Amino acid sequence: MKTLVVFLLLMNVSQHASALEVYEGVESVLLTCQDTSVPRNPTLVWSRHDLIPPIVHERNPAGDELGDQNQRYKRRTSMKTDSLRTGDFSLTLRNPITSDSGTYTCTISAYGNTRTLTAVELQVKVSHQVFTLEVYEGADSVLLPCHIPFVSGPTTGVWSRYDLNPPTVHQRQQEEDELTDQNQRYRDRTSMKTDALQTGDFSLTLRKPHIFDSSNYTCTIRVMGEEPRLTDVQLQVKEPYTFPAEAWVLLAGLIVALGVILYLWILLCKVPQVEVDSDMETVYLLCKTTFHLAEHAKVEWKDNYNRKVHVYENGSDQPKKQHQVYRGRTKMNEDLLKTGYLSLTLKYPTDGDNRTYTCTVYSREGNILLKKQVKLKVRVPQVEVDSGVESVQLPFNTTLHLPEDAKVEWKENKYNRKVHVYENGSDQPEEQHPAYRDRMKMNEDLLKTGDLSLTLKYPTDGLNRTYTCTIYSREGNILLKKQVELKVRVCQVEVEEGAESVQLPFKTTQNLPENAGVEWEREEPKPSLKVHMYKNGSDQPEEQHQVYRDRTKMNEDLLKTGDLSLTLKHPTERDSGRYRCKANIQNIWRYKTVLLKVKGRVQVQDQTGDIRNRSSSIDPTPLMADQSV
Repeated sequence: MKTLVVFLLLMNVSQHASALEVYEGVESVLLTCQDTSVPRNPTLVWSRHDLIPPIVHERNPAGDELGDQNQRYKRRTSMKTDSLRTGDFSLTLRNPITSDSGTYTCTISAYGNTRTLTAVELQVKVSHQVFTLEVYEGADSVLLPCHIPFVSGPTTGVWSRYDLNPPTVHQRQQEEDELTDQNQRYRDRTSMKTDALQTGDFSLTLRKPHIFDSSNYTCTIRVMGEEPRLTDVQLQVKEPYTFPAEAWVLLAGLIVALGVILYLWILLCKVPQVEVDSDMETVYLLCKTTFHLAEHAKVEWKDNYNRKVHVYENGSDQPKKQHQVYRGRTKMNEDLLKTGYLSLTLKYPTDGDNRTYTCTVYSREGNILLKKQVKLKVRVPQVEVDSGVESVQLPFNTTLHLPEDAKVEWKENKYNRKVHVYENGSDQPEEQHPAYRDRMKMNEDLLKTGDLSLTLKYPTDGLNRTYTCTIYSREGNILLKKQVELKVRVCQVEVEEGAESVQLPFKTTQNLPENAGVEWEREEPKPSLKVHMYKNGSDQPEEQHQVYRDRTKMNEDLLKTGDLSLTLKHPTERDSGRYRCKANIQNIWRYKTVLLKVKGRVQVQDQTGDIRNRSSSIDPTPLMADQSV
């Protein structure tokens, strides 16, 4: 029997193996592992058995299980969210370095059986970069580039020029410069960034370059236990060009002419504008040139706050130089310098992105080769309803297939408060701000139907906001975003003088707590007057203004029904104005504004001499309602 069990286990071991080579500095590498026969409730493990602990990444039906993951792979591995369903168990490894070289094994386990699906032999090679730089003598400085994608241990960076004795131009050990062996001709003329170990940027700044600085410079980065990285920079310092006196006169005239042309061009040309709706997944900001751009050109997008939106330099994107507002939201074409298409793709646009964006192209020396502006306008759809409706829906429908583990979050923009959260297959009321508790509802099968609309009960002008719905993946990446602006019209009530009473309506959620307080106040015209006060379970007539004494009434069961309406007896023209109800529900305020117009009666004599009544009115001040909840 034991022999049979061993035989069956051996039969379940696959013999797939592959080899993979990449160069250090690539953004990521994909280790492929696929299997069409996926058992129920499996556990998938990527491991590297020359390490302790050996686990690189683990996935089970509940999601990623990274408690035993080797720390060198922390936040650098990921698998597709539907891998256990589709059988695609491939692993993405970000920022590979030489120490990642090794054999990676993909195994699957279920019901006590374990199968090895594949083994991938990964070799990460060190790339040898070569740069050529030209600069004129008299320049303030020149930057010699040298980068390492990932610093994993004690590091030494040395710049050398081997045609000199001693050859050392500059040396950095750990976090300090070590200039004991520096060649004297470079004394006080070289420097490196203080955060080189954190950023991997070991570029050298050489100040006041001279003709005799022309040579080949080598940057050597040594990390303990790894192969050294080399970068060669061929620097040529040219003699400055001297214009003859006649050329200066000609140049001055040319500058004046160009200035006039530029001024006229600015007057005639307007900044192009791009308009999109806030439910668009991406927006395209166009920038194109027919000029031939050199490989070392730099492309930089900025907004009108001078924040860096996207930077392309040294042949690749530079996400670390982006402002955090735009991180992970921008993309440019890979072959942009060859094609001249320098356009920027911006993901998940909102009204907060309404800016003027500038695309600037720089030469290696920092001179501006091209500059173009684009103005972005993101339209936010508006939902407008009358005050007093029982509910209002903030619409959001999508045809995008959403994963079952997606998270849906509605927020209000003004105070950044969570309005409604759906996660792990159900609503999460404990994550809501208390002001919105028991007032929000979404469809039960929202992820299947794509109907992510939010229903808001008892809307008032106090809820006039822009609301944002964001859908996140399990890893926290944004899948979709949309904004909706809610406009609740202020309630207006008209009555003729002489009526027995008039009601100022306000309905909210039922079964309010016993300690809830309600206050009606007339805010306009000034001065403001307290109209009615309810607290500690009863009316407080002593706090009313005498004008309203014995003239107001509220429902006895107002806390149970949520009907906070106020009845005002014997209204007169003097009662016209702007009324505000404030309900204090466990230190959370709810507001509603009511504009009351009382039409008075004026006696006039007609042509026959009879006395008739004619309506007149005093208009309340039509002020905008406060934007509180």
